[in-house]
Amino acid sequence: MKQLTKKIYIQTWGCQMNLADTEVIRSILTKNGYGFVPNEQEADVIMLNTCAIRENAHRKVYGRIQKIISDRCSVVSGQKKPLIGILGCMATNLRTDLLENKNLAIDFIAGPDSYKRLPNLIKEATIGKDHGSQNTDYKPFDVTLSEFETYSDITPSRQEGVNGWISVMRGCNNFCTFCVVPYTRGRERSRAVANVVEEAKILAAEGFKQVTLLGQNVNSYKHDSDDFASLIEAVSKVDGIERIRFTSPHPKDFPENLLQVIAHNPKVCKQIHYPIQAGNNRILDLMNRTYTREEILDHIAHIRTTIPNIGLSTDVIVGFCSETDQEFDETYDLMDKIMFDSAFIFKYSERKNTIASKKHADDVPEAVKTERIVRLNELQKAISLKKNAAHVGETHTILIEKLGTAKDPDKCIGRNDQNKIVVIPRGPYTIGDFIDVKITRGTPVALEGKILET
Repeated sequence: MKQLTKKIYIQTWGCQMNLADTEVIRSILTKNGYGFVPNEQEADVIMLNTCAIRENAHRKVYGRIQKIISDRCSVVSGQKKPLIGILGCMATNLRTDLLENKNLAIDFIAGPDSYKRLPNLIKEATIGKDHGSQNTDYKPFDVTLSEFETYSDITPSRQEGVNGWISVMRGCNNFCTFCVVPYTRGRERSRAVANVVEEAKILAAEGFKQVTLLGQNVNSYKHDSDDFASLIEAVSKVDGIERIRFTSPHPKDFPENLLQVIAHNPKVCKQIHYPIQAGNNRILDLMNRTYTREEILDHIAHIRTTIPNIGLSTDVIVGFCSETDQEFDETYDLMDKIMFDSAFIFKYSERKNTIASKKHADDVPEAVKTERIVRLNELQKAISLKKNAAHVGETHTILIEKLGTAKDPDKCIGRNDQNKIVVIPRGPYTIGDFIDVKITRGTPVALEGKILET
């Protein structure tokens, strides 16, 4: 059968793992003769790589599908509707709804472990549309969860930039009650150290100076006798890689050797994302987070003693099932005590098929969730301002990421070792340069600086 060449546009929602998956998808389809276009108007196939973490993500995807149909019908007169595919976590978690919804104009779906099947799924959907399938409701799909797939044999097709994502493991074994990931991405499995190192070498050869090691629970990485600390050490020996970051970890998996690597290896950034999720022990237990408020405080204190210049960020959920005002106040108090540099704060959003959705009622009123998230964001804004203002007068080395900003073409953006955004005047340098700057101002969201005079 003749190769069905198609022009593809892909849009990505969600976490860094989804961004990395999109790079894998691009590589797989490019090798199979498919081309990519920069906008949906030119595309024969539009793929939405989706997230299933929050309800708002689902609404955005459904709305996006309707907008695609509307735009193509009004702008491209007489052209056939493009094939639309739903990929990623939403495809797995809502597969029944997606496949049986006759009003949803999609043509195929594929879960995170099925991307090697995409060329065939696109062909099946194309043949059905071009020749008239006997079952007009049929949508080719593959949402199989694999115990082994890591895409270690695929070299991702990356866009230009300074940071390269490397997925070192997939899946999760934690089963936090609010989280759908174990059901959409399966169980933990890790790539071999040598395989990850080879990908880091490819990144360096392509000009990337920073790598970010990815996993749903990245610091539980384990392959044969190698743990995450030994993986980081191995990647740090790759010539050309100057900075190493990682995300996302779980507070339960920070062995001492990992902290020592962060503290003493100069290539490892002094930054940890530490998702506490809540600050009340009953709520933490309902979430199945396997640690207590007291253990969080002790561990954070130990981290700061071991790595005094560490930058810390976190995730917090407000309004989890049955959370009382007093229990939220404990979360507020814990955030006030720890003083994270930044925080991602979310309202609890019940996800289908999670333990919480089956065992606990989503019974905190929406207005109460809103009041709590506003309070916590106001607290964090004040803390971030205080933490950033404390850097004024210091010298930081930043990696330039962007020349010019949307608001000011004469400014540019870089990040320091602690992953803080630093805005400086534009000068005679390029993306990927390391520059020493003096911090002149701190705001709640960024630092401002000037180039050191030589």
